[in-house]
Amino acid sequence: MIIRRPRDTVARWIALTILIAMFTALALNALFVQLAGVWARPPLSETGLLDKVAVIVRIVETAEPSQRPSLSQSAGDGGFSVSWSLNRERFDLPALKASDFHTGEEVFGSVLRWPQRRVEGYEPTDWPGSGGHYALLVELTDHSWLMFSAPSRSWGLAEGPRSLIVLVLVLISTALVTLVATRRLARPLQHFALGARRFGADYRAPPIDPVGPHEIRQAILAFNGMQAQLQHFIQDRTQMLAAISHDLRAPLTRLRLRGEFIEDSDQQQKLFRDVDEMQAMIHTALEFFRDDARLEQATQLDLAELLQTLVDDYRDQSIDITFSGPPRLVYFGRPLGLKRVMTNLMENAIHYGGAPEIELHQRAGEVVIHVLDRGPGIPTAFHEQVFLPFFRLEGSRNKSTGGVGLGLSTARAIVLEHGGTLTLADRQGGGLEVMVVLPV
Repeated sequence: MIIRRPRDTVARWIALTILIAMFTALALNALFVQLAGVWARPPLSETGLLDKVAVIVRIVETAEPSQRPSLSQSAGDGGFSVSWSLNRERFDLPALKASDFHTGEEVFGSVLRWPQRRVEGYEPTDWPGSGGHYALLVELTDHSWLMFSAPSRSWGLAEGPRSLIVLVLVLISTALVTLVATRRLARPLQHFALGARRFGADYRAPPIDPVGPHEIRQAILAFNGMQAQLQHFIQDRTQMLAAISHDLRAPLTRLRLRGEFIEDSDQQQKLFRDVDEMQAMIHTALEFFRDDARLEQATQLDLAELLQTLVDDYRDQSIDITFSGPPRLVYFGRPLGLKRVMTNLMENAIHYGGAPEIELHQRAGEVVIHVLDRGPGIPTAFHEQVFLPFFRLEGSRNKSTGGVGLGLSTARAIVLEHGGTLTLADRQGGGLEVMVVLPV
């Protein structure tokens, strides 16, 4: 049985990227080397050196033979030296291997408009051993010789700038190849992340298309399988909660009807209170597990206006809540969920504390909401435990004193779904500080 391995994998893309980057860098380097002879290290005819040589030759030719040695020596500079001799053999020149390459009659004749005369050029490689240098021999009109010597080629770019150019070319080629390859890998990952965020906002979102290299496609397929299982689980849970809601409310209604026939009014009121408390607990628990607010789409909302509206609603009930913050603060989130968070936190501040306050701030990359009160607070040891479902600091289950212990659990769950945090802290001077941090 032949097992075919997938070709489009992340490992192969990484290896291919490295190889292409190396070949591209070598190709650009070779191209630069080819161009270096014309641009980075141009020929003599394009540097102005021949014009300087021509001037020196004319001056030496017009001088008396007795003055030519000293005149030639003084004509040199830091880049080259000049010497004159009656005989060519005095210069101890090497034998030329390719005389047609070293001759320069055409250069002097066409560029400098000289009379035809013999010109020879030598490079360091023409000399035996390691003591070679650049040399240019010009035969004067009286058949004497003038030699221009330079220890190294000093025209064009130096070695440092040329090395820097090669390095820049390598970096550019590597960056271009890497950019193309990373985009090939990054697009499927961005597509995957977008689909995951879409599923986080709406569990009914469609599955993600499996695109990209083999490893990414396998991860997307695994995520789609998990998404299908979660959707199936949520549907089953919704149906179960609907059945529980119907099955529990029916016997409670029968209990209330039977309680109407109890003659003892005191026992009757106790029964009615128990039935009302059970109904409230069932209603709150079902809302917590169902939590339709988590399924709403995120949108732009004015968070400052939302908080101010809640404060005004409490003021209509003769409950004074101090609000401080900007008059307008646009935030992208779920309005119903955030309203539920702030309502739960305000209710706790009103029922268990005193002098409730709300502060709204915006800082770099996040929005911070403080809900403050001057109540007895919560012991530090229970600051995390109070977020557990159905946990209450009070021992009783009386709805009028403590609810059922789902308010803070619901609030933190909604804040976490917005990517934020909800924490408790002791307030200086007494009381509790609840801090909600939402990322922008």
